Amino acid sequence: MKEYLQPGKFVDSGHPHIVAFAQKHSSGKDERERAVSLYYAVRDVIRYNPFLDFRDPAVFKASAVLAADQGFCVGKAALLAACSRAAGIPARIGFADVKNHLTSPRLQETMGSDLFVFHGFTEFHLDGKWVKATPAFNLALCQRFRVKPLEFDGREDSIFHPFDADERRHMEYLRDRGSFADVPVEEIQRVFRETYPKFYALGKDAAKETFG
Repeated sequence: MKEYLQPGKFVDSGHPHIVAFAQKHSSGKDERERAVSLYYAVRDVIRYNPFLDFRDPAVFKASAVLAADQGFCVGKAALLAACSRAAGIPARIGFADVKNHLTSPRLQETMGSDLFVFHGFTEFHLDGKWVKATPAFNLALCQRFRVKPLEFDGREDSIFHPFDADERRHMEYLRDRGSFADVPVEEIQRVFRETYPKFYALGKDAAKETFG
């Protein structure tokens, strides 16, 4: 478990702001309860925003996500893992390719696809097993778009629902990309370039304008 408790380059759990956030939001009598409290803090305090420039390594880094008060799935998963380690709970990052059947027209136009490769989530080591937790979509966003919010009890995996609140097809898991002690940013960016050529053809200035 040593590597899942130590700070990484992107899961930078030793950063003083990470430590302070973890101390503020970690509560409960055991590791499971503390992991649950951290999950809800990262899920709802940090706004989900998929309109980021993925060329910038900062969008994958826990402390940068915390400073920005926003992040996409990988950045928020890194932040939750970092907070977990700061609280003494082993954690790592898991990845999967998913198809979002409810992708917004703006996001699908920007990315040129409803396939999202290297979707990120956090894995806690609790009660002798790894448990998945997905802190991506904050509660306010879920309520706005009628997506079922993901709850987490520290015992069962918390992954995207296949259907939304209106029983429309939502998220489909297609491929397991494995689990890592730190975010494999170079590999993710390589696969992003292959999968989203339309986005990468924009150039940095156009991307900044697009993503604001």
